[in-house]
Amino acid sequence: MSRFRVIPRAEVRLTREQMYDLIRAPVITEKATAASEHNQVIFRVKPDANKREIKAAVEGLFQVKVEAVNTIRVQGKLKRTRGRAGRRSDYKKAIVTLAEGSRIDVTTGI
Repeated sequence: MSRFRVIPRAEVRLTREQMYDLIRAPVITEKATAASEHNQVIFRVKPDANKREIKAAVEGLFQVKVEAVNTIRVQGKLKRTRGRAGRRSDYKKAIVTLAEGSRIDVTTGI
């Protein structure tokens, strides 16, 4: 018998407005297009979003089954324009792996 109690995780409930606020935009790059061959879709998400919220938002907005969510915090690059230093904003990306048979076409929109 285990000495530790297993506490079930609470189900995340989001309103439609919160879902749209959480998922900012799809990432449409060559690398993201290559990932779509492996049933993955990449989104820019709110920086304070967690994996459970992202999963609930994608399943709610697109009516698909999500298998896994991986997140990446991207640090903004330092750029120079006319000799003046500037900085791009930091952002967060989510790589969403869909279940077999599920598909999202990011080019059509919602």
